[in-house]
Amino acid sequence: MQNSRTLKPWQLKLHEVIYEADTPAGKRFDVILLIFILASILVVMLESITHIDAVYGNLLNTAEWIFTILFSIEYIARIISVRKPWRYILSFYGIIDFLSTVPLYLTAFITGSHTLITFRALRLLRVFRILKLGRFIGESNNFITALKASRAKIAVFLSFVIILCVVLGTLMYLIEGDAQSGFTSIPRAVYWAIVTLTTVGYGDIAPVTAFGQAIAALIMILGYGIIAIPTGIVTSEMSKTKDKIVSVNTQSCSNCNTDNHSDGSNYCYKCGYNLHHD
Repeated sequence: MQNSRTLKPWQLKLHEVIYEADTPAGKRFDVILLIFILASILVVMLESITHIDAVYGNLLNTAEWIFTILFSIEYIARIISVRKPWRYILSFYGIIDFLSTVPLYLTAFITGSHTLITFRALRLLRVFRILKLGRFIGESNNFITALKASRAKIAVFLSFVIILCVVLGTLMYLIEGDAQSGFTSIPRAVYWAIVTLTTVGYGDIAPVTAFGQAIAALIMILGYGIIAIPTGIVTSEMSKTKDKIVSVNTQSCSNCNTDNHSDGSNYCYKCGYNLHHD
């Protein structure tokens, strides 16, 4: 399945333009691509407005077909500019690129598939590579690392919150169950406890007895403290990784399609392929 092939000079040049943002041509390509993505998303949004679609429907449909054809060409170009096409096709961006391109073609066979075009919004994630926002990518990686390191503590905390909601919901059912206030069952009362404890407060259920209102007030106050606890846990873990050095290298290996190489790298850290095609 991982079919490998030798790339010609024009394919290597195409790979450099499409997959990397370190060169002027590569950056221009990606900026133009982002503009097209934003424009195509705008077209889909305008098509969903009835009175605009009634007047400009044909124009918007034509524009959408133009964008789809351009994105199809780009998708094919990405496939032919790597030595192992399936690495790209089955990658995160490869799947997103496919899902954002194919819906308009499917409209000829499946009704309603046109709305899947909004998957193109996910392609805007490429902006992190284009603008070299390595610092923010690094912070997101640190956040994920902190979440993983905190998962045991957070799991224990969430278990406690769930138990607390069940206990408080049951208590409110016992107090308000006969007061015609909406607490018609324990599950419904538990739902109210969750909504109140998280400070969302839809207002569809509310206690009417003095005792129930007093307990509700305590739950509301308790909710502020509960929201702060997981934040403190994750923040503590993030402080342990804040001094890590973040790479802003945008080079992508044309052999295995791996990116996130260290600054100044000459060879792919995964397959050892020459990143500069020398």
